[in-house]
Parts: sequence; C-alpha cells; structure tokens
Amino acid sequence: MNTQRTIEERLWDFIDGTSTVDEKSNVERLLEGNLEWKAKYHELLEVHQLIQASELEEPSMRFSKNVMDQIAKLHIAPATKTYINKKIIRGIGIFFILLVAGFLVYGFGQVNWSTKGDDSFLENINKVNFNKFFSNTWVNAFMIINVVLGLFLLDNYLSNKRKDYRKEA
Repeated sequence: MNTQRTIEERLWDFIDGTSTVDEKSNVERLLEGNLEWKAKYHELLEVHQLIQASELEEPSMRFSKNVMDQIAKLHIAPATKTYINKKIIRGIGIFFILLVAGFLVYGFGQVNWSTKGDDSFLENINKVNFNKFFSNTWVNAFMIINVVLGLFLLDNYLSNKRKDYRKEA
C-alpha cells in the first residue's frame, strides 16, 4: 500500500510538472518498462483531464450568511439554570439536612443528661456507646454520602457567591 502511494505521488508530480529532471527521466523510464506504472499513469491522466475540463462550482457570495441565518432559526437548548427546577434541588437538600439532624437528635437522645455531682457534659458524652448506632455499614455509607453531598452543596454555594462578587466588581 505504501508503494502504491509513492507511485501515485511520483506520477502526480510528473503530470503536474513539479518533479525534478532526474525524477522525470526516472518516471519516463518506468512508464516504458512497467505495466503497473503505465496503467496507473493513464488512470491519473484521465482524472487530471477531467478536472481540467470541468469548471468547479463556486458557492454564492452570501453562502456563509445563509448558513448562519439557517442556524439562527434553530432552537438552541437553554442553559441548565432554566430547565432545572430549583425547588426540587432545595427539597432534596432539605431532606438530607433533616436526615442528618435526625441522626444527631437520635445520638443526643442516647446521652444521659441527668448529671450527678461532678459529672460534666463531656464525661456524659464519653459514656455514650456510639458503636450502637454507628457500627452499621449502611449507616456509615449513608453518612459518607451525606457528607459528600453537603460538600457539593457548599461548593455550589461558594462558587455562586464568587460569581456574584465578580459580576459586582
């Protein structure tokens, strides 16, 4: 295949008259002695003559303007902010916040709040057995997902604040 390509390139250079004198004599010698070169030469010569004989059509002077007018008629998809309902996103955020709050309420509900004597708040919290409700794999996975979603929410909030600040400046 690579040999075929070099044959075509050399023949096109010969037909166009851009080959050197040495290359020209080399191609003429190959055309006289090699049937493959001769057949390819006649094929390329016919193509060259067809190209020379026919006139290429030129696009109208308003071609690019017409194309741009057609594109302008198409309905372009709106930005994401216009078709994502913010109430649904806020509802999902509130759901996860309430879920985390429920875990916290449950955790604090396990603490013995009645202090006797010198027991302080931190000592009461240290007495709570957190393994009871944080040892479950599903609870841990759920908490990790909530933390990641919370970080996404915080990032979104801060990036919106940054955009608003840049618009004001």
